[in-house]
Amino acid sequence: MNYGHHFALLAQYAYYEPDHAVVAYSDLGYDNVTFITKRNTQCYIMESKDKVVIAVRGTEVSCTDDIFSDLKFIRRKSNTKGGVHVGFFDDANEIWSAINDYIANPSRSSKKLWICGHSLGGAIACILASRLPFKTAACYTYGCPRVGNKRWAKSQRTVHHRYVNNNDIVPRIPPVWLWFRHYGELIYINYYGHVRKLTPWQRTKDRIRGIIRAWQKGEPFDTFRDHGIEYYVKYLRDQ
Repeated sequence: MNYGHHFALLAQYAYYEPDHAVVAYSDLGYDNVTFITKRNTQCYIMESKDKVVIAVRGTEVSCTDDIFSDLKFIRRKSNTKGGVHVGFFDDANEIWSAINDYIANPSRSSKKLWICGHSLGGAIACILASRLPFKTAACYTYGCPRVGNKRWAKSQRTVHHRYVNNNDIVPRIPPVWLWFRHYGELIYINYYGHVRKLTPWQRTKDRIRGIIRAWQKGEPFDTFRDHGIEYYVKYLRDQ
């Protein structure tokens, strides 16, 4: 299975309304789909024969609460070690009780947990995974912002596959000069839509290539376009 593409699809479907999402998830082999919504945080929990998956909905530009959550660059003490972004922490807390109750059911004790999300959903997914390190098989994120400080990042034990598409701006916030750090395996998608292992200098050149191409197309920047989950799904389909 192409896990990168598979979980990108699940993250994309998290933006769907329940009626549509249930059908989309069912087509991928998942049943018992549960929609959890608490104030401005939403996710789907679904099951297959051997796994439980949490797909967290990301930033919705029409939702001011989502935008304010993204812009809170203040850190607070996490539930594990170190400090995390206060907005992401608050959003994760909104759905934590419902998720914990769901996966604690004895009927699911033999199933591994997988967590995924795009944008803000990726950040929330990371926090959820940090609270369930021995239950979670892996966390897949797409265009995920930095979630916590260096101590928090170094303390993480969950496998994290962190996808970044060329000039996607969101993985560059909050800035490192505010002591936020990434963790996990960076999987970089270059300007041509291919997954490549590049040095920092090679990534810089590749990003410049994307900027120049955007200018040629009359776009001032490609940073927001590259953030779209549809591009992650498209580029990872044939990897």
